[in-house]
Amino acid sequence: MSWKQTKDAPFYVGYLNAVPKQLISFLVVFAMCFVGGLGLAALALSSTQNDPGNGGFQWGNRFEQTGLLELRPYPVFRIPADGDTPARTYMLSGQGKRGVFNQAETNKGNSVSLRGVPVNRGDLTMIQVGRVDALEEQLAGFTPSEPVPLGRWKLTGEICDGKCYAGAMRPGRGLAHKACADLCLTGGIPPVFVSSGPVENRNFFLMADKEGNLLGDEIKPLLALFIEVEGDVERLDDLMVFKVDLATARVLK
Repeated sequence: MSWKQTKDAPFYVGYLNAVPKQLISFLVVFAMCFVGGLGLAALALSSTQNDPGNGGFQWGNRFEQTGLLELRPYPVFRIPADGDTPARTYMLSGQGKRGVFNQAETNKGNSVSLRGVPVNRGDLTMIQVGRVDALEEQLAGFTPSEPVPLGRWKLTGEICDGKCYAGAMRPGRGLAHKACADLCLTGGIPPVFVSSGPVENRNFFLMADKEGNLLGDEIKPLLALFIEVEGDVERLDDLMVFKVDLATARVLK
């Protein structure tokens, strides 16, 4: 075979320093199809993932209010109504993966000034507490309202830690977040039930056991799973509390 025949052949010979036009065309088409295929695969994979939401720390909107610290059964901060603004109840967390049980126990039922950073996702707001100062005088005329029973409900959804779901981490739910949720709940972050259907237009609920007490390790096998569970729902100002009967819990998928 002559040198010219070899040069024009549709295969590459390294020492000739020339790539046949047929091979160049094939490589260009293959590269374009390969890159396009990777893009489609990435799009298909991402479409199956949970929406991470738009939550996050509200660093430009620091929180500073006076109110009462209560245990219901997790620490909450209750502030009185102000004109047309109704009373509110906020869930609380500490720095990192810690709760604020010590501060709540020390100042339980007393008027305090609380400073922190809101973590917000939709209508879920949790306050990451920076400082709690006891007030010398109690808030005049502020008697927090009692919970309003809303009956027994069967809800489907997922148990999350309230801080990460609110936006401290994204995604703050699903199997990818299970280990983190376990650490947060062990550290005292309040558990939140994220429901697939609303109760009075709310889809998240501070969780307690069926007697209204703290939940322990019994919820860990149910973390990051889509479950169905029954319990009593109460409204505490603008915060919903779901007193779950874990004996009724059933994994759906």
